[in-house]
Amino acid sequence: MASNGIVQKLWNYCSILRDDGLSYGDYVEQLTFLLFLKMADERTKPPFNQPRSIPKDLDWPSLERLDGDALENHYRHILTELGKQKGMLGVIFRKAQNKIQDPAKLKRLVSDLIGREQWMSLEADVKGDAYEGLLQKNAEDVKGGAGQYFTPRALIDAIVDVIRPRPSENINDPAVGTGGFLLAAHRFLSDQKNYKLDKAQKKHLKLEALSGTELVSAVARLCVMNLYLHGIGGEASPIRDSVDSLAQPPSTNYEVVLTNPPFGKKSSITVINDEGEESKESLTYYRDDFWATTSNKQLNFLQHVKTLLKIHGRAAIVVPDNVLFEGGAGETVRRKLLHECDVHTLLRLPTGLFYAQGVKANVLFFDRKPASAKPWTKTVWIYDFRTNQHFTLKTNQLKRLDLDDFVRCYNPENRHQRKETERFRPFTYDELIKRDKANLDIF
Repeated sequence: MASNGIVQKLWNYCSILRDDGLSYGDYVEQLTFLLFLKMADERTKPPFNQPRSIPKDLDWPSLERLDGDALENHYRHILTELGKQKGMLGVIFRKAQNKIQDPAKLKRLVSDLIGREQWMSLEADVKGDAYEGLLQKNAEDVKGGAGQYFTPRALIDAIVDVIRPRPSENINDPAVGTGGFLLAAHRFLSDQKNYKLDKAQKKHLKLEALSGTELVSAVARLCVMNLYLHGIGGEASPIRDSVDSLAQPPSTNYEVVLTNPPFGKKSSITVINDEGEESKESLTYYRDDFWATTSNKQLNFLQHVKTLLKIHGRAAIVVPDNVLFEGGAGETVRRKLLHECDVHTLLRLPTGLFYAQGVKANVLFFDRKPASAKPWTKTVWIYDFRTNQHFTLKTNQLKRLDLDDFVRCYNPENRHQRKETERFRPFTYDELIKRDKANLDIF
């Protein structure tokens, strides 16, 4: 069955459940739990014959034979117990709840929808694409607000095409969302046109090359499942969940960091006072490895990405315009970044690409370098993809070919040989550093 057939089938069922007040997000989450249980069961049978990863009294067959209240109670019990496990199981089932109130609908989901397919025998890209199709639809469901975890796939693909991860490299996303960057890197590395991977490289790609951190456990589980359905990850989870990436200096460094941190300028925590009233307190991270102390989340993520990189590591990070022009801590971070890293490319994005409305964003590309008295940045090339470009999420979505000109101009074969065009211009370090506040907000 083709992936769109599966998506359609899973999707039609979602409309039935929406009448019970279940959102797309809730539905995709319940599918995740059931799919995982079914696939774990399939893996114990021929031709896979793998050892069982889920205790017998909590597995798929124990669920399949029940119905009515017994089914509902047992399903709840499974979710609670598996949430206490370590590794991938724990990430998928942590804080899991049954949102399907009607046992008859749960039974249909178990026996008709999930139970009828042999999921393990479907190709990874069919399963993965089906699931990504659901995540995409979930992101489009504006009310659910899952769009903030979703970066346009066309943009991600173009970024990966110019960064060109290599088979030996480790790739990290500290704000991983549903895993778009890691999956695109996986696709790039698995593509025969790019590399012919040997056995050891394939194993590295499956188990070690890709990792990420996600603060929101409900999003982390979608991410882990997304990777799992694409054949990525083992017993251990590639994603650290319920962890604030910014809270402490990284314990591991990476050759490549690709990320689109959450929009919204301030980091904050919700505090409840004695009267039971909520208030937001801005969160400032005090880290010795940061250039500036600020409650601006984006500036903190930019500094964090630099600390995540190995020396000569490469980064691409989506940042809002305020990172390019804000004074104070913003100026300090820009001056330090231009001096200590090789900031070589800035892609100015049009509006209408992201689910957060009216966001003016950019992609900043830089390489981390060893300590030096002389600045590492020589020339920043700025590609203006904003002027006269209009995209919307519904009627005129960004497509990968819209970014072909940027990829050509970037010249990933040798970015030291670039040509100026109407949209692509170089600015020297001296020009930039002389600008008021070392402002990079240039068209």
